[in-house]
Amino acid sequence: MKILLAVDGSAYTKKMLAYLTTHLEMFASGEHQFTALTVQGALPPRARAAVGREAVEGYYAEEAAKVLDPVLKFMTRHELKVKSASKVGSAGETIGKFADAGKYDLLIMGSHGHNALGNLVMGSVATKVLASSSVPVLLVR
Repeated sequence: MKILLAVDGSAYTKKMLAYLTTHLEMFASGEHQFTALTVQGALPPRARAAVGREAVEGYYAEEAAKVLDPVLKFMTRHELKVKSASKVGSAGETIGKFADAGKYDLLIMGSHGHNALGNLVMGSVATKVLASSSVPVLLVR
Protein backbone atom coordinates (compact mmCIF):
# COMPACT_ATOMS: atom_id res chain seq x y z
CA MET A 1 0.00 0.00 0.00
CA LYS A 2 1.34 3.45 -0.91
CA ILE A 3 0.76 5.84 2.00
CA LEU A 4 1.31 9.58 1.85
CA LEU A 5 2.01 11.41 5.12
CA ALA A 6 1.23 15.13 4.88
CA VAL A 7 3.44 16.83 7.47
CA ASP A 8 3.91 20.44 8.55
CA GLY A 9 5.75 20.18 11.86
CA SER A 10 2.71 21.15 13.95
CA ALA A 11 1.48 19.41 17.08
CA TYR A 12 -1.10 17.61 14.92
CA THR A 13 1.68 16.19 12.76
CA LYS A 14 3.25 14.79 15.92
CA LYS A 15 -0.11 13.31 16.94
CA MET A 16 -0.48 11.77 13.50
CA LEU A 17 2.97 10.16 13.73
CA ALA A 18 2.23 8.91 17.24
CA TYR A 19 -1.02 7.38 15.98
CA LEU A 20 0.83 5.74 13.12
CA THR A 21 3.41 4.13 15.40
CA THR A 22 0.85 3.01 17.99
CA HIS A 23 -1.18 1.28 15.29
CA LEU A 24 1.70 -0.49 13.61
CA GLU A 25 -0.37 -3.59 13.04
CA MET A 26 -2.20 -1.56 10.38
CA PHE A 27 0.82 0.19 8.88
CA ALA A 28 4.09 -1.66 9.58
CA SER A 29 3.98 -4.49 7.10
CA GLY A 30 6.85 -4.47 4.62
CA GLU A 31 4.32 -4.04 1.83
CA HIS A 32 3.67 -0.39 2.73
CA GLN A 33 5.57 2.45 1.09
CA PHE A 34 5.54 5.68 3.07
CA THR A 35 6.22 9.13 1.63
CA ALA A 36 6.36 12.23 3.84
CA LEU A 37 5.31 15.40 2.01
CA THR A 38 5.61 18.96 3.19
CA VAL A 39 4.34 21.97 1.30
CA GLN A 40 5.80 25.45 1.66
CA GLY A 41 3.75 28.52 0.88
CA ALA A 42 5.13 30.46 -2.08
CA LEU A 43 6.98 33.67 -1.33
CA PRO A 44 5.49 36.80 -2.89
CA PRO A 45 6.75 37.45 -6.45
CA ARG A 46 8.47 40.70 -5.47
CA ALA A 47 10.38 39.00 -2.68
CA ARG A 48 11.47 36.21 -5.02
CA ALA A 49 12.64 38.75 -7.59
CA ALA A 50 14.50 40.81 -4.98
CA VAL A 51 16.57 37.98 -3.52
CA GLY A 52 17.05 35.81 -6.59
CA ARG A 53 16.28 32.26 -7.57
CA GLU A 54 19.17 30.63 -5.72
CA ALA A 55 18.28 32.28 -2.40
CA VAL A 56 14.60 31.37 -2.80
CA GLU A 57 15.38 27.73 -3.57
CA GLY A 58 17.73 27.62 -0.58
CA TYR A 59 15.01 29.07 1.64
CA TYR A 60 12.47 26.47 0.47
CA ALA A 61 14.98 23.66 1.00
CA GLU A 62 15.80 24.86 4.54
CA GLU A 63 12.14 25.18 5.49
CA ALA A 64 11.35 21.73 4.11
CA ALA A 65 14.30 20.22 6.00
CA LYS A 66 13.06 21.76 9.27
CA VAL A 67 9.82 19.81 8.86
CA LEU A 68 11.03 16.62 7.17
CA ASP A 69 14.21 15.83 9.13
CA PRO A 70 12.44 15.17 12.47
CA VAL A 71 9.80 13.07 10.67
CA LEU A 72 12.45 10.98 8.92
CA LYS A 73 14.33 10.46 12.20
CA PHE A 74 11.11 9.49 13.99
CA MET A 75 10.12 6.99 11.30
CA THR A 76 13.64 5.50 11.20
CA ARG A 77 13.63 5.14 14.98
CA HIS A 78 10.42 3.08 14.62
CA GLU A 79 11.99 1.03 11.83
CA LEU A 80 9.67 2.39 9.14
CA LYS A 81 11.18 3.30 5.80
CA VAL A 82 9.99 6.59 4.37
CA LYS A 83 10.76 8.72 1.33
CA SER A 84 10.45 12.47 1.48
CA ALA A 85 9.16 15.14 -0.87
CA SER A 86 8.59 18.86 -0.70
CA LYS A 87 6.54 21.15 -2.86
CA VAL A 88 5.77 24.85 -3.04
CA GLY A 89 2.23 26.14 -3.38
CA SER A 90 -1.15 26.15 -1.71
CA ALA A 91 -0.94 23.33 0.83
CA GLY A 92 -4.41 21.81 0.45
CA GLU A 93 -4.48 21.78 -3.32
CA THR A 94 -0.84 20.71 -3.66
CA ILE A 95 -1.25 17.78 -1.26
CA GLY A 96 -4.40 16.65 -3.05
CA LYS A 97 -2.79 16.84 -6.49
CA PHE A 98 0.38 15.09 -5.28
CA ALA A 99 -1.68 12.25 -3.76
CA ASP A 100 -3.69 11.78 -6.94
CA ALA A 101 -0.69 12.03 -9.28
CA GLY A 102 1.32 9.55 -7.18
CA LYS A 103 -1.61 7.12 -7.12
CA TYR A 104 -1.44 6.79 -3.34
CA ASP A 105 -3.79 4.36 -1.64
CA LEU A 106 -4.10 6.41 1.57
CA LEU A 107 -3.27 9.91 2.78
CA ILE A 108 -2.71 10.42 6.49
CA MET A 109 -2.57 13.90 8.00
CA GLY A 110 -3.33 15.84 11.15
CA SER A 111 -6.75 17.45 11.32
CA HIS A 112 -5.20 20.89 11.89
CA GLY A 113 -1.92 22.57 11.04
CA HIS A 114 -0.07 25.56 12.41
CA ASN A 115 -3.10 27.86 12.25
CA ALA A 116 -5.50 25.54 14.05
CA LEU A 117 -7.61 28.41 15.40
CA GLY A 118 -8.91 29.22 11.93
CA ASN A 119 -11.41 26.35 11.79
CA LEU A 120 -12.62 24.74 14.98
CA VAL A 121 -13.89 21.44 13.59
CA MET A 122 -11.31 20.76 10.87
CA GLY A 123 -8.43 22.79 9.49
CA SER A 124 -8.70 24.60 6.19
CA VAL A 125 -5.87 22.56 4.61
CA ALA A 126 -7.61 19.30 5.55
CA THR A 127 -10.85 20.63 4.09
CA LYS A 128 -9.14 21.54 0.81
CA VAL A 129 -7.41 18.15 0.61
CA LEU A 130 -10.72 16.37 1.08
CA ALA A 131 -12.26 18.51 -1.66
CA SER A 132 -9.42 18.22 -4.16
CA SER A 133 -8.32 14.58 -3.91
CA SER A 134 -9.89 11.23 -4.70
CA VAL A 135 -7.48 9.41 -2.35
CA PRO A 136 -8.96 8.18 0.95
CA VAL A 137 -7.86 10.43 3.81
CA LEU A 138 -7.26 9.47 7.43
CA LEU A 139 -7.40 12.57 9.63
CA VAL A 140 -5.81 12.31 13.07
CA ARG A 141 -7.02 14.71 15.69
